[in-house]
Amino acid sequence: MKYLLVIGDGMADDPVPQLGNRTPLQAASIPAIDRLAARGVVGSVINCPPPLAAGSETAILSIFGCDPRRYFTGRSPMEAAAVGIPMAPGDAAFRCNLVSFEDGDMPLAEKRILSHSAGSIDGDSALAAAAALLEDPRFARALEEARMELHTFPAFRQLAVQHQSDLSGIRFTPPHDHLGEPAGPYFPTGNDRAEVFARLMTLAHQILDRHPVSEKRRAAGRLPANGIWFWAEGTAVALPSFREQYGLDGAVVSAVPLCHGIGALRGLEMVEVEGATGELDTNFSGKLEAAWEKLNQYDFVCLHLEAPDECTHNGDLPGKMQAIEWLDSRLTAPLVERLDKAGIDYRVLLLSDHKTLTSTRGHSGGPVPFLLFDSRRDTGAGRSYDEEAGEAGPFVENGWDLLDMLFERKAI
Repeated sequence: MKYLLVIGDGMADDPVPQLGNRTPLQAASIPAIDRLAARGVVGSVINCPPPLAAGSETAILSIFGCDPRRYFTGRSPMEAAAVGIPMAPGDAAFRCNLVSFEDGDMPLAEKRILSHSAGSIDGDSALAAAAALLEDPRFARALEEARMELHTFPAFRQLAVQHQSDLSGIRFTPPHDHLGEPAGPYFPTGNDRAEVFARLMTLAHQILDRHPVSEKRRAAGRLPANGIWFWAEGTAVALPSFREQYGLDGAVVSAVPLCHGIGALRGLEMVEVEGATGELDTNFSGKLEAAWEKLNQYDFVCLHLEAPDECTHNGDLPGKMQAIEWLDSRLTAPLVERLDKAGIDYRVLLLSDHKTLTSTRGHSGGPVPFLLFDSRRDTGAGRSYDEEAGEAGPFVENGWDLLDMLFERKAI
């Protein structure tokens, strides 16, 4: 028996007026997924339990079988685990996004946050922007005084580690939840220790705003990489062994460090695909082949697609629709076809981790639809896969029960 977990990040949504008050899942053409839904079980699940905020850091932890109310210590420690950044007792990790602030002569606090990803910045530009900060004596000195290290990557997702850190009383805010709003109210705040992060963000803007990497992007009609944003704070985390919990080994195919980090902390293999960007231009064929290779090696594989979430954050509704349709045609359909052709029994769990709303470009909690399919059975349910069908099906209160259902350890 093969077990396939497919996560379309942020593809669930509320009805969208531009789509005739349908959701993107309802409006998209997803015949392969709908065929599985017609023969399987479609229900709804809560992956982000209150009072935790809605986001992939809590949702995917749930989907991987861990109650985030027990195991969640922050997003960044899981991302650090994915890239082998060691964290000692007393260390805290932070996401340090490259971001875009609006242009103008006003103070940074008055500038609107235009993009949480510096306009989906390319890898070379991201590395150049990060290098500009580390090579600036003022920023290097400020990092040292803050007992911080900045780890750079060819993406908007940079990581920072602070030694001898005390996070108590500090509030950090995800930038993607406040796009189009002035930055000031969402700077790190709460006490004097929060000012260290706000000062670094202000200094980074001074360095990057007119740096050649930003000017080059402006000249090309792109958003500048003219700032950084600290969020997703957390301390070191340990997760239970996947094998000890479920008796299986497996792999995670994703472009996102968070997914890889959760998988690595659970003892699953991280599979990196060349050209996998986490955006709509990701290497779909490479991810397909990687998932198929690992299905032949292991009995469990997770295939994660970030593009629907990023398109929604970017205000790109056509892109979100395209990402959902390519999840169907370029990933789900060929994988199922290969499994059928090989005569292998298999079960599929397919779902959105959380809602990402077209209306706000931010995350939303509450139930999302899931699909559970078994190649050996036809439920005759005849449902499609979307939010409305999920609400009409069985309700799963705790997302961490889903893998038990996939592995037939629990009934729906």
